[in-house]
Amino acid sequence: MPTIRNSKTAPVVASAALTIDETADYLRICRSTVYKLFREGQLKPAKVGGRTLVRRVDADEFLERCVA
Repeated sequence: MPTIRNSKTAPVVASAALTIDETADYLRICRSTVYKLFREGQLKPAKVGGRTLVRRVDADEFLERCVA
């Protein structure tokens, strides 16, 4: 798994799953757009317990589809 360096802290291991806020930051979109992408079937949510997460690979695949 890739390591992300933060200038203020020790290295942080990149997570395989992103929260809604992290997904929005990662894709550079707002939270409401993340939910819109869920509704349209363009991005797949993963429910873990009571949390809604997005697999990083799904976010990356979404970006690849946008570029293609």
